[in-house]
Amino acid sequence: MALLPILTAPDPRLKKKSLPVETVDADVRQLMDDMLETMYDAPGIGLAAPQVGALKRVIVLDIDREETKTGPLFMANPEIVEASDDDVIYEEGCLSVPDHYSDVARPENVRVRYLDRDGKQQELACEGLLATCVQHEIDHLDGVLFIDHISSLKRNMILRKLLKARKEKERDEAEGKPSAKDQAKDPEHAL
Repeated sequence: MALLPILTAPDPRLKKKSLPVETVDADVRQLMDDMLETMYDAPGIGLAAPQVGALKRVIVLDIDREETKTGPLFMANPEIVEASDDDVIYEEGCLSVPDHYSDVARPENVRVRYLDRDGKQQELACEGLLATCVQHEIDHLDGVLFIDHISSLKRNMILRKLLKARKEKERDEAEGKPSAKDQAKDPEHAL
């Protein structure tokens, strides 16, 4: 397994739509494994292939908590086949939008159909944090970031801050200064 670099907004690759996976083969499983290792290292609870520069419809999740035990989930070609009418608001963050959080309303419960790590079709009923995380990661596959769900004023403010941080990091690297690793302070919010 290998750690992959995580793209950060406003990288234009994050706005592209991902292509379906034809089959879950050794290359896709390797991508899934590398993504999972990268997600754990970040730390986060979900990661989509476009966030590591692969325009494939692949996501990995692990929201294990005391009250919820899912273990790592590997999904190729995930699609929401059913969503509740009731929405829930959750404060979301993202490994591609480091250190920024905002409330996002999404359906409270969803049913997702996907190919698992072995290429078998599965369906999973998701609620609570898992439902939010699945929807957040599927958005990435369609070129949508959580900040696309908030006001344009707040989104533009966040993007300006990220661009400024990127320029400062590039300047520090050019000057040979050590750079601190970007890490989410609360991995539960870093989807």
